[in-house]
Amino acid sequence: MGAFDDLASGQSTFMVEMLELANILNNATPQSLVVLDEIGRGTSTLDGCAIARSVVEFLHGRAIAGPRTLFATHFHDLIDLEGSQKRVKNFHFAVKDTGQDVVFLRKIIPGATDRSYGVHVARLAGLPKKVTDRAMDLLKEASVRELPTGVRAPRYTQMLIVDPGEGAVAENPAVGELKRLNPDEMTPIEALNALCRLRRMANKERER
Repeated sequence: MGAFDDLASGQSTFMVEMLELANILNNATPQSLVVLDEIGRGTSTLDGCAIARSVVEFLHGRAIAGPRTLFATHFHDLIDLEGSQKRVKNFHFAVKDTGQDVVFLRKIIPGATDRSYGVHVARLAGLPKKVTDRAMDLLKEASVRELPTGVRAPRYTQMLIVDPGEGAVAENPAVGELKRLNPDEMTPIEALNALCRLRRMANKERER
């Protein structure tokens, strides 16, 4: 059972996550700060990666400018978004690896990493040594089996940052229209009509 399964309403952890994600995507504005953590982890790897990638592309490709976004993920297939989406940047957490042990430095640095440390975290959490040793052996076997000689190990990104770009928020046409209005020179009915017009403009931008 997932940590956020809603048994009373028959919703799985993944469904709860998708409902929350839908609310974010449908209501985010250029002024929003969107923080997403491991989107797509509650389903198959292929489905989850496809959803995660499309979410990043959607937030990046919003009309005028998407919201500033922090997107934590372990899907290494998302790394190439930095090359295809101009405002996407890869970051990862610095780690000191001694070969026998790792120290998490709690520092975010630019770029992707070629290692993932899930087994080390499991060891820190107190899983039996027999379990983590076996997991490490399986991980090494899988790495050797999947990578032909001379092929570089896949890189991993732990965080994508979507930067809306300098001055992007000011480009909203509703904001520009609002700045041009002078309430002191408007009658009550003119002010009401202007408010309705601004609301329509704002809703139109949100739907793009």
